[in-house]
Amino acid sequence: MSPILPLAAAAGASICYGSGTILQHVGAQRVERAASLDPRLLYRLVHQLPYVSGLAIDLLGWALSLVALRTLPLFAVQSAVSASVGVTAVGAAVFLHERLRREQVVAVVVLLIGLTLLGFSAAAEGPGDITSTGQALLVAGVVVITAAGIVVARTKRRGTGAALGALAGLAFGGTALAARVLVVPSPWIGLVHDPVAWALAAYGVLGTLLFGIALQHGPVTVATAALFTSETVVPAAIGVLFLGDRARSGTAPFAIIGFVVAIGAVLVLSLRQPLDTTGPPTL
Repeated sequence: MSPILPLAAAAGASICYGSGTILQHVGAQRVERAASLDPRLLYRLVHQLPYVSGLAIDLLGWALSLVALRTLPLFAVQSAVSASVGVTAVGAAVFLHERLRREQVVAVVVLLIGLTLLGFSAAAEGPGDITSTGQALLVAGVVVITAAGIVVARTKRRGTGAALGALAGLAFGGTALAARVLVVPSPWIGLVHDPVAWALAAYGVLGTLLFGIALQHGPVTVATAALFTSETVVPAAIGVLFLGDRARSGTAPFAIIGFVVAIGAVLVLSLRQPLDTTGPPTL
């Protein structure tokens, strides 16, 4: 199977995620800040039109990522999706007046180069296999990330937004892993009895809540970059180690270089704070 269509889906997901995040940030800044991992925050957020619009765009991006994940290795899809941090960075500069540092602008360009190498090396795959132990660990991850989120959300340190973004990334990474190994039965009603399907849904809700809180605790570019760092690295490693993900024959060096370059660029965007904003959001 040609990887062109799933790669296009991954690119579309990246654009959706990047633009949707800007709208979600605007909506999150308009409601009372959550002092803990409070599900009521989602109730307040859904009354904000920018947030709902951003969430709808994100859902479209998620659907596109599922298309890509059915046939491409996790390291390629997750790295492509992480490019949305570049879309977010540019959008934050234009609409939220977050002045990017020179090295952040360079990082966006480098990120695109890394993703190009990954796209060149990606081999088409089928759904991965998972053991009963793997299913149990996948479900247990929901509990672990929830517990960590409760602890982190109660802190008021400078890095809280980045930490919450990283936890949200782990949750969304869980959705990617679940989508990669999910076996869709016929008829679909059989998914009701599949723990992987329930884990996928739980990770999605948890990631949305954690990221909503993260957007209230720091610059949107930092929270987003932290999210995509963890969302990319962890699932990619699991895919290579346990699910048989691989690069096309003869392109492994390009895959390794592309992955390292892309993640390095995301880390630069994550660790470097934007310069002070020059005005309120224009959305």
